[in-house]
Amino acid sequence: MDLSLRARIRAGDPEAFAELFSAHAQALYGHAARLTGDRGAAEDAVSLTFLEAWRLRDRLRPEPPDPDEGDGLRPWLYGIATNVLRNSRRAARRHRAALARIPDRRTDRETVPDFADEVVGRMADAERLAAARAALHRLRRDEREVFALCVWSGLSYAAAADALGVPASTVRSRLARARQRLRRLAEAELRRTTGRTPAAGQEPGGRSERPGRDRRSADEPHRA
Repeated sequence: MDLSLRARIRAGDPEAFAELFSAHAQALYGHAARLTGDRGAAEDAVSLTFLEAWRLRDRLRPEPPDPDEGDGLRPWLYGIATNVLRNSRRAARRHRAALARIPDRRTDRETVPDFADEVVGRMADAERLAAARAALHRLRRDEREVFALCVWSGLSYAAAADALGVPASTVRSRLARARQRLRRLAEAELRRTTGRTPAAGQEPGGRSERPGRDRRSADEPHRA
């Protein structure tokens, strides 16, 4: 009997990892680009995510935690990516702190982040996305992560819970708080920078009110 992709990954099959990369690398890149606003940092995050996935392959559970989530590999990868991005942000803060202690580094302090609409592919309104990203970084980290996973990357509550290692009910409550705060912050940021506000019924960043492709109910985003 043929082994599942999950079983082949656990066994360290290089071809299985190539399939995993082909299926999820672009989505992970978009997720990292939205959170970092930097193409190079997003590419590094994707590379580190798959390196970590290879290193941690034997910790992958033999069966997905939720049969409705398919093979469950998407939330596993997003969980690894979340930790990679956390570590990258900590390293960046340490780097900025070190630069701040060095005199006459005006060029470093005035560097503009590499952030444009092409970073995240098909999002057409770069100004709205920039405002959303600025607002996103004013949220608590746990709220920022669930918003990015559920809204921008389209994970269900169950998949995001698996990625973050928290109950689905926690994801749901964090996302509700994040939506309320982010909408207010993004509207204020957009008014400050452009004099415009996001269109009614849209999440900051260009998504509609609820994640998921089929809009089956007001409470449940689509399954991964």
